[in-house]
Amino acid sequence: MKMKGIKVIYYQFLLCIVFLSCGNSVEIKDTIPPHDSFRLVSKSLGETRVINVWMPEEYKSSSDSLPVMYMPDGGIEEDFPHIANTFSKLIKSKKISPMILVGIENTERRRDLSGPTVVETDKEVAPVVGGSEKFRAFINDELFPEINKRYRTSNKKGILGESLAGLFVVETFLIKPEMFDYYIAFDPSLWWNNHFLVRNSKEFLANEKAVGKKLWFAGSSASDISIYTQELSKILTNSNVKGLEWKYSDEPKEKHQTIFRATKEKALIWSFGKN
Repeated sequence: MKMKGIKVIYYQFLLCIVFLSCGNSVEIKDTIPPHDSFRLVSKSLGETRVINVWMPEEYKSSSDSLPVMYMPDGGIEEDFPHIANTFSKLIKSKKISPMILVGIENTERRRDLSGPTVVETDKEVAPVVGGSEKFRAFINDELFPEINKRYRTSNKKGILGESLAGLFVVETFLIKPEMFDYYIAFDPSLWWNNHFLVRNSKEFLANEKAVGKKLWFAGSSASDISIYTQELSKILTNSNVKGLEWKYSDEPKEKHQTIFRATKEKALIWSFGKN
């Protein structure tokens, strides 16, 4: 077999690993906390989506309106339980302020969380990719109003995600920063579409719409990811975006499969902490 063919097969193998993994890639059985679940018919996506909502104890014992953290990969069999349990722990220990967690259960994960691509090997990972714009419209135009109708919410919103969901988080921050106030991305798959987001990040950041936003992102030892998270960190440093608070957490001791659980507490404490 020619060397070029070997490289293509290896690249496809890496794509499959990243795209098939959700944040809960480490097999740990998490306790499912008490929560609400409902179905939302989406015109943007042309399907019904399952939404899981966790509320802290303070929500029931007070009349306060709370910030909301949204998360893709938010199914009960995905990352929702361990993130909800982490929120509960940090809120009870008063390390972060109370907030609501909204998990969006996946149907076609690789479709919803990826942007368009011109790279042919990217297109081979799923029958349909490049649906992030429609997924963003679903969250903004349909899910936000539904959550605001059902729960006491403040005007503060955040989003977190790992791997491909991290890609969606960074894409949303760069393309539509006004959508959320807090952005948290663990090992985002920034290599997608020949690292389009990183290559064009200077132009995106020049729109000066990131005022008042907070961005936290981390990179593991995965060489196909860390090279681009580190590059994005350098670009943010050199761009000196006014009004943006950001932090890059370089995690060379963590693997792609471990970084989410290993760094989630430090991400949340930096973003929402009282320390």
